[in-house]
Amino acid sequence: MIESLFSLPGAIALFLLGAAVIAVAGTRLSAAADRLADRTGLGEAVTGAVLLGAATSLSGIAASVTAAVDGLPTLALSNAIGGIAAQTVFLAFADIAYRRANLEHAAASAPNMMQASLLIVLLALMLCAMILPPIAILGVHPVTPILVVAYVYGLHLVHRSRDEPMWRPRMTGETRVDKPDEPQGGQAAVRVAAEFALAGIVVLAAGIAVARSGGVIAAQTGISESVVGALLVAVATSLPELVTSVAAVRRGALTLAVAGVIGGNAFDTLFAAVADGFYRAGSLYHSVTSHEMFLIALTILMTAVLLLGLIRRERSGPGGIGFESCLVLVLYVLAMGVISTG
Repeated sequence: MIESLFSLPGAIALFLLGAAVIAVAGTRLSAAADRLADRTGLGEAVTGAVLLGAATSLSGIAASVTAAVDGLPTLALSNAIGGIAAQTVFLAFADIAYRRANLEHAAASAPNMMQASLLIVLLALMLCAMILPPIAILGVHPVTPILVVAYVYGLHLVHRSRDEPMWRPRMTGETRVDKPDEPQGGQAAVRVAAEFALAGIVVLAAGIAVARSGGVIAAQTGISESVVGALLVAVATSLPELVTSVAAVRRGALTLAVAGVIGGNAFDTLFAAVADGFYRAGSLYHSVTSHEMFLIALTILMTAVLLLGLIRRERSGPGGIGFESCLVLVLYVLAMGVISTG
């Protein structure tokens, strides 16, 4: 039982173990998702946004829901938003790992840019919920169902932009087009799907352990839930995105790498919607601090910078990393410094 580890050393050990399990399982998710994109015919953009994005987010959603059930709303929301910020930074590391050109240039596509736009819309909705009066119907804020509907409709638009694009990036020698490496269907698809599902279950279980131990660390060290959620739990539960994005880049699946992070970020906004349903003391959005509002503003800014990079498509930058990726890194470091000292 996790309750038997409620000492601080036990909680730290459980936290580190959960983070390690998440990182290892994340490598399996990336390889399986790349093959599923070909076998199912969905393509890397949609597979990254829906399957990989959701699977790598299982640990995070488990952490937020667990925190909400335990009556820790600040930890629940800061984990969700802090995870989005951390995962956006992970794209900068993926950019460093891809040496041929800037990732924003090589992976530019209409679906990726639409996913970034969708993420900004969803984050803005969450910010509106925090500013609006504390209304709750059956303990759920009215913005919560709007978030879910907006996400589902946004995915529909992303899928249409792949099948019937009204805009295409100009092809260059460094542009990587999503082309299947494997045939569709076959028995291999079933095996890959099973491997993908198993890795997802492992990530989910590890996420629950990380959330429980994170709550203990916050309680016994006196560190605020906002800091623990945004810096410790969020980064730990976001490790699959770091592992899968770098692994996807090394496999040459650039669209999958970008879509997995941005699509996963859009899915992560649903953490708040689900956690709001499990938090029975009222509206989750009005049980948080100014730190969470700052985190949302930061993630909107970082996503907008990334979107500008996908549109601008700088071929190369200093040290093999684009200007936008450098700016995202600087913004994140400065913001985490503000949160940790605020």
